[in-house]
Amino acid sequence: MTAFAVIAGIILASGLMVVRSENLVHSVLWLAVTLIATAVQFVLLNAPFLAGMQLMLYTGGIITLMLFGVMLTIRDEGVDIPNPSEGHLAGAGAALAFLVPTLYAIWGTPDFGPMVDPITAKDIGSSFLGPQLIAFEALSVLLLAAMIGAIVLVRRKDP
Repeated sequence: MTAFAVIAGIILASGLMVVRSENLVHSVLWLAVTLIATAVQFVLLNAPFLAGMQLMLYTGGIITLMLFGVMLTIRDEGVDIPNPSEGHLAGAGAALAFLVPTLYAIWGTPDFGPMVDPITAKDIGSSFLGPQLIAFEALSVLLLAAMIGAIVLVRRKDP
């Protein structure tokens, strides 16, 4: 069994644990395992820049934000909220309906031609600060606006 298949199995198992865990903190931690394993897949695919971004942005940033959100959410300690999982058959059918055409597309794709030189982080940075500068800066302003909007929405209204 190849390393790629082992890591793919870890991703699938931890993804299943994300949705099956009854403890919300455990779900977030299983999501962190899934994201770290995805970064390992990027390393195996010879994409170190994507692996680094996966670790820094998603595993580092998003998981931290999600943990803060879970920890800061007001909960009633004595109240159990039932979360019954219903519709297993419908979910399995939907997953199969998505899996079949995806596998058909993967197996039906012809092999690619000769491999080109890999793109380095320097090439990506030069692209961001060269021909893609306006789009890069517009995205920065959009993300800043989204952060300000989120802060405005969640701030407390003092009476």
